[in-house]
Amino acid sequence: MKKLIFIAIAVLSVHTLLAQTEVSRDAEGNKVVKGFLSRQELATDTAFAWFNKNQKDYTPDQKALQAIRAHKDSINVIAFGGTWCHDTQFILPKFFALADAAGLSPDRITLIGVDHNKKSIQHLSEAFHITNVPTLIVMKNGQEIGRVIEYGRHGMFDQELGDIINAAAKK
Repeated sequence: MKKLIFIAIAVLSVHTLLAQTEVSRDAEGNKVVKGFLSRQELATDTAFAWFNKNQKDYTPDQKALQAIRAHKDSINVIAFGGTWCHDTQFILPKFFALADAAGLSPDRITLIGVDHNKKSIQHLSEAFHITNVPTLIVMKNGQEIGRVIEYGRHGMFDQELGDIINAAAKK
């Protein structure tokens, strides 16, 4: 009986997750995922070969690494990206490499795909005022403490993430 209940809950969970994602192709043939997306999907789907390729040879910024490592149990990151977007294809794999190196648990990262119009399911991109992707939003205690849009203000997304986390820690 317990197995049957577990299987029913698992099936309902998968169905709910799938219902929260829309997949299409754009005019260039890129796979566009709109909604919740997993790192596993990016790493294993052949449509996203850019993910593994763009993680190679990345060395995380040491200050960012230390900041995330020091606060890994108190922050969450909401990452908005477009699977079709070159900036997302370059930055998102590096962000995950940084998160891994810092020991940031995968359950502290939420990845949401958007279409070319920066729209997602359930108006999430509108609720978070997403205008460009990727956008990495750092949350602490349910509040946004900062965000990095695309490469950041100085072209180093990882340094800016570290600066956001360190600045919040000083408050």
